Amino acid sequence: MNIIQIYRTFPKQQDCINHLEKVRWNDKPKCPYCKSTNQTSMPKENRYHCNNCNTSFSVMVGTIFENTKLDFQKWFLAISLMLNAKKGISARQLARDIEVTKDTAWFMMMRIRKIMIENNELLKGIIEADETYIGGKNKNRHSDKKTKGGQGRGGEDKTPVIGILERGGNVKAKKAKDVSNKTLKSFINQNVKRGSTIMTDEWKSYKGLSLLFGHEIVKHSMGEYVNGAVHTNTLEGFWSLLKRGIIGQYHYVSPKYLNKYINEFCFRYNNRKNKDIFSLTVKKAVNIM
Repeated sequence: MNIIQIYRTFPKQQDCINHLEKVRWNDKPKCPYCKSTNQTSMPKENRYHCNNCNTSFSVMVGTIFENTKLDFQKWFLAISLMLNAKKGISARQLARDIEVTKDTAWFMMMRIRKIMIENNELLKGIIEADETYIGGKNKNRHSDKKTKGGQGRGGEDKTPVIGILERGGNVKAKKAKDVSNKTLKSFINQNVKRGSTIMTDEWKSYKGLSLLFGHEIVKHSMGEYVNGAVHTNTLEGFWSLLKRGIIGQYHYVSPKYLNKYINEFCFRYNNRKNKDIFSLTVKKAVNIM
């Protein structure tokens, strides 16, 4: 669903509301407070009066659109632009595209990222596991802002991110406090089906995986990046996409919000073959209660 299709399919506010009601209730409104279907329509306000608990409600209650004063068309455009931007889109760019303020655009994007959380299904088969670091480069900083150990795993200013990727399938990633054996093994144990084969580099924290999984190692320190089917190149390609998005679009992401941005990139990657990702996103947007 690109922006031209948004304008054609949802030219008016009422078209957007009708679509949201169909997606959420299948045209059979249900009170979000007591779950009753006994209500009276209030068409002028686009609301319903619940005859069971004596409250009024709209399709926005309990969704990312709740209390919004923006036209839904702008919300649909924002969703479309975020989904179609492979490397992300900045709040300032979105603000220009849909004619809102930068702060409003940022607020909208954070609400949309709230629903870009993937399911908890275990990954299986051949799994690539790797870690990376998000943060600026020391060589690009003023001398008074340089930090010790600014490169590699020792960077004081960098945030560790760990991830796993199923060959031909989904990716899961998140911010981590460190890349210790306990942290990495716990993440893999929680998200990978037993009996799967894990592909990693020779980082010491991956030791012990062979007790529950098959474990193949590619030795990066010796200049080996592919050994037959053993490599982590697919996941490293995802890291490259994530970093280019952060560097090129956002320039800086604080550790506080980093997971939300990671979720956005994972959601787009995992639905890269989904031709109706817009409908999926709207469905998640109105069913988050």
